[in-house]
Amino acid sequence: MSCTLVFGGARSGKSAFAERLAQDSGKEVVYVATSRAGDGEMASRIAHHRERRPAHWQTVEEELALAKTLREHCAPQRLVLVDCLTLWLSNLMFCDGREYPEVGDLALPERFHEERAALLDALDTGLAGEVVFVSNEVGMGIVPWGAISRSFADEAGRLNQAVAARAERAVFVAAGLPLWLKGPAC
Repeated sequence: MSCTLVFGGARSGKSAFAERLAQDSGKEVVYVATSRAGDGEMASRIAHHRERRPAHWQTVEEELALAKTLREHCAPQRLVLVDCLTLWLSNLMFCDGREYPEVGDLALPERFHEERAALLDALDTGLAGEVVFVSNEVGMGIVPWGAISRSFADEAGRLNQAVAARAERAVFVAAGLPLWLKGPAC
C-alpha cells in the first residue's frame, strides 16, 4: 500500500492537487466523497467538485464508514482518493445528532472513536493499491471560539498527525503550490 496525505487551508488547491496526483497515476481511480449536502451552499461545493472530476472515475459516497469503504475499494492498480478527512471527522462528531454545550462534557460519540480507530487500523494493517487523503489544516489560525470548535480543531490536528505518521508521503498545499513534507515528490 502507498498512502499520501494532501492537506492545506480552505481554498488552498489541495483537492485539485490530489486530483492531479490521481489522474497522473495512470491507475483506475475511485473517489470517496465524505461530504453531505446539508444546505444549498454545500450542494454547490459538491457540484463544483463533481464537475472537475473525470467522468470515468468511480464515485463512492460515504459519510461515516471510511475504513470499511477503503477495505472494499482498495486494490492493486487502483488509486482511492478520499476527499476529505475533516468533513468525515465532522460527520462523526455529529453522527448521533447531539447538541454540544459550549462548556462542560464534550464526550464524542462512541462511533467517532470506533471509526477513527478502524481507519488507523486499516492503514496499519495495510490496504492494497494506493490511497490519497485530502484534509484541512485547521490549526494555523486563531484558537476557535467555543468548546466544540476547539474540540474539532484538536481532533483534526490529531487525525492529520496520525495519518501523516503512517503515510509514505505528505504534502502541504498553499496557493495551489505543493510543499513536500515527507517522501519523494511526484
